[in-house]
Amino acid sequence: MDFTYKEALALLKKTTPFLLFRILVYGGIAVAWIIITGIGAGIGAAIGVIGGSASGGAFVGGLIAFAACGGVLRVLRRYLLYLVKGAHIAVLVEAIDGRPLPAGKGQVAFGQQAVKERFVEMSVFAGIDAIISAVLKAFTRLVDFVAGILPIPGLRAVAGIGSAIVTNSLTYVDEAIIAHNLRVRSTNPWETSRQGLILYAQNYPRFLKNSVKLTLGVWGLTVLIFLVYLAPIALFIWILPVQGNLVALLIAFSLAWATKVALLEPFAVAAILVAWPKIIAGQVPNPEWEAKLSQASKKFGDMAGKAREWATKNRSQPPQQPASPALGSPQAPPAPPAPTTPAPPAPPAPPGAGTPPNTPPTA
Repeated sequence: MDFTYKEALALLKKTTPFLLFRILVYGGIAVAWIIITGIGAGIGAAIGVIGGSASGGAFVGGLIAFAACGGVLRVLRRYLLYLVKGAHIAVLVEAIDGRPLPAGKGQVAFGQQAVKERFVEMSVFAGIDAIISAVLKAFTRLVDFVAGILPIPGLRAVAGIGSAIVTNSLTYVDEAIIAHNLRVRSTNPWETSRQGLILYAQNYPRFLKNSVKLTLGVWGLTVLIFLVYLAPIALFIWILPVQGNLVALLIAFSLAWATKVALLEPFAVAAILVAWPKIIAGQVPNPEWEAKLSQASKKFGDMAGKAREWATKNRSQPPQQPASPALGSPQAPPAPPAPTTPAPPAPPAPPGAGTPPNTPPTA
């Protein structure tokens, strides 16, 4: 792997205030999800009593309420991506570069402002993120990678599972490319994202090996956490007079989801951000891989047009700073100011100098 757990944990420790913010946001969502699911189950049970099956009513009511919450969450996804995930990535980038970070709530405001400066609007950020994700998936389908990345005996029989794991792992690559924009202080996020995609494509075997391992670890821990939550919740539900096995499952799922997105995913993102500079060190985008990406996805070609539109619209802005060879590379310290020598004092003026000569009186 191109990262160590110690590096990723040290990076997360520097952003502890933002982790607490994520816990509050996603924990609050999970609690609301649970309450609404419980209300739905209660309403369903009350209706079920009339029909002679309280447990059946609770099952249907809880399931409908849970699904409705999931639909609302999908609508809120772009806001969470912009205000929480993107802002946390910005703070992680600053931590990688060794820049001082604000304390407490200041990290949240700092991260959100950094995202706004680079992407201007939430719609731009969400649009770029969606296109990056689509291009990554299209490129992955084009390249025959499964047997090389996951050398498991009888892999052909489980190729669908393997492909699903790899596709899910692209989430972390997506966020690394967003971080690349923030790292180079991009003034044209469409063009910088194109460059990030090319850098990924020409190194995709190493990136996938890292992201797949992270994905398996995150989901393995999520299942374990789900089971830990499920036992006491199921016991509590069992004590109640109304049967609600499904409700117990849904509550445990909600809490496990919140733990995953609040704590486990930030670790995976931090790890891939640590790996990015090691993988692309000293490289520049290769035109051959640019052509392959254009072949794999029409949306990648569309990004060039959007980059030109962005440049035309923002010509008044200063030119984009050149990208460092790697995300997280230590930056050179600023050059010291040139020494200055004080000018010697001017010699004293001779007597009468600067005094206008006497003029004879006029008649």
